[in-house]
Amino acid sequence: ARVRWDFQGKLGACLVLGMINSGIPATFYSVAAQVLPAGYSAIFNATTPLMGVLVGVLFFREPMTLAKLCGIFLGLFGVGILSGAGPVALDMALLQGALACLAATTCYGFAGFLARRWISGLDSRLSALGSMLGATLMLSPLFGWSALTQPPASWGGWEVWLSLLGLGLLCTAFAYILYFRLLEEIGPVKASTVTFLIPVFGVLWGAWLLNEPLSMAHLYGGLLIGLALWLVLRPARS
Repeated sequence: ARVRWDFQGKLGACLVLGMINSGIPATFYSVAAQVLPAGYSAIFNATTPLMGVLVGVLFFREPMTLAKLCGIFLGLFGVGILSGAGPVALDMALLQGALACLAATTCYGFAGFLARRWISGLDSRLSALGSMLGATLMLSPLFGWSALTQPPASWGGWEVWLSLLGLGLLCTAFAYILYFRLLEEIGPVKASTVTFLIPVFGVLWGAWLLNEPLSMAHLYGGLLIGLALWLVLRPARS
């Protein structure tokens, strides 16, 4: 892309941000994927703007309004309905998977504000590159330890490696280029609203490609989270 490799002294910040924005959430979602259907993880991911509001209020002096407060509680209620009334039995494994997803979205909430504070003005392509390098540095030791202590029975065929390339290059690296540009233009909370689109595709593709069951909990929980997001993100009256 002929980008000038000038991080303006912000490479260290990009690396740390990559751990918070990609490395740690990817680890949590991998844990959740062991016990949760993909559709569940997709809907939990839609709580990212709610976590962004909480993080902003608690740590970055963002203003809290009654609508935002109602939205947060309504969103958490939606998460509770999704966890307790879906096709997966409510047990400790499901709760751990749900908490892992919420921990990941909390990391996203922090990352949006930290990106605006630490790397504002940096080319979005360089921000994405530094972020991916930081996540890779964090996950490489974990991968090496896992491969040595519990090597997989098979390293997979071409479908597995094409899936990994698609996740890494298109769904992560290219997506982060767009994400960091959005952070500069519209701010962290509004940029995180793209996660509201994920449940629709996550649930449908989980049912279509992975034969995951659908239930009314997907509808009820998704609608409550959607209403919560509207309360959190609607423009304030002048």
